[in-house]
Amino acid sequence: MRVRTDPLTGGTFADRARVQLAKPFLRQAIPKATDHAVAALRDRFADADYDALRDMGRDIRARTIADLDAYLDTLVAAFEANGVVVHRAVDAADAREVIRRICREAGARRVVKVKSMATEEIQLNPALEADGMVVTETDLGEYVVQLDDDRPSHIIAPIIHKTRAEVRDSLSRVAGHELPDDASELTAFARGQLRDAFMGADVGISGANFGIAETGSVVLVTNEGNGRMCTSLPRVHIALMGIERVVPRLEDLAVLLPLITGAGTGQLITTYVSMISGPRRAGEPDGPERMHVVLLDNGRRALLGGPYQEVLHCIRCGACQNVCPVYRQVGGHAYGWVYGGPIGAVLTPLFRGDAVGGELPQATSLCGACDAVCPVKIPLHDLLLSLRHRRATGTSAPRGERLLAELWSRVWATPTGYRMSVRLSRAGIRAARLGPLGRVGPLA
Repeated sequence: MRVRTDPLTGGTFADRARVQLAKPFLRQAIPKATDHAVAALRDRFADADYDALRDMGRDIRARTIADLDAYLDTLVAAFEANGVVVHRAVDAADAREVIRRICREAGARRVVKVKSMATEEIQLNPALEADGMVVTETDLGEYVVQLDDDRPSHIIAPIIHKTRAEVRDSLSRVAGHELPDDASELTAFARGQLRDAFMGADVGISGANFGIAETGSVVLVTNEGNGRMCTSLPRVHIALMGIERVVPRLEDLAVLLPLITGAGTGQLITTYVSMISGPRRAGEPDGPERMHVVLLDNGRRALLGGPYQEVLHCIRCGACQNVCPVYRQVGGHAYGWVYGGPIGAVLTPLFRGDAVGGELPQATSLCGACDAVCPVKIPLHDLLLSLRHRRATGTSAPRGERLLAELWSRVWATPTGYRMSVRLSRAGIRAARLGPLGRVGPLA
């Protein structure tokens, strides 16, 4: 398998967006899928006070992040009491090395993985493959992404950008013959391939939707049985968990589970909710012999106490992507890193720096739809504006962009200037739709 290069080296947002906009299927499939997700969210909470539940979710996340170190200490103590080996990773390189070392010590040759944005964040697979290990993604969408040497384009739906024909072609390469164009048969073929991977795996690697400090448990929220297979069949289970994913109490899941499942997929609850509290104990029929949890910082701690701390409240549901008019046109790959949409436009410059991600806050209409849908009420609109201001007043933005921002602020400082600019904008949009300028960008 080819090793992916750093996905941030693919030109500017405009360059990447232009590539995505040239794909007619993508511009139809993504809005269709996201419309369905938004409709499912509304149906899910039609008879509930969603806003009140969001307030409760925000309060839980805010209280946790405000005292993060204390809750992490409690979580580590509970993990260790349950027989879990805990590792702290400062950055992506540190996390990769910790996981590589665990796999080497286990004599691992075959590794199976549950869908995890954190492992995408640290680019784990190439590191394990460089050590000679066979790594298999076992979420169906992630499996197809891996076969194509691609990467996920949505937090919840990794292959939202692919047609069924493309998926069939990918699986047919594995089969050695053309498979039928039937979703159930394609799924059955993939299931057979993955079953062999489960049975032969030495190590299973997962992410963590939440880590419960009170009980020392990793919580996984999935719709496929692969999560439980990866965490129970192999001899060793490794969970990679962002330090912000800690939850104080078990009862907090009564709020956060309905929010993450409802906002993400519109479900009452996902098919599988797994709470893993350590390795197999005496008398238990299944489970790993050893369990490790790797707590990942990778830029998170630097946000504590600062103006962007609230982004750490994110529970990775993907709802902001579903409503974002820019994401709905260009998809996740245009954002150039692991996280797309409004949350990606905030996280990428914060985690990777303005030099490589500072342009992304410009990739928004500032409509505020992300604020209105976020299940834990992260003020994404305000964070995007703040990052725009930071770029405009700093040195990472090109000189021309800074001058334009200064001119714009001067024009909009007066009612007359504002009205004139709006009239010009309307005329420009009409011209773009009617003429060759329609190819300029995602909002034309």
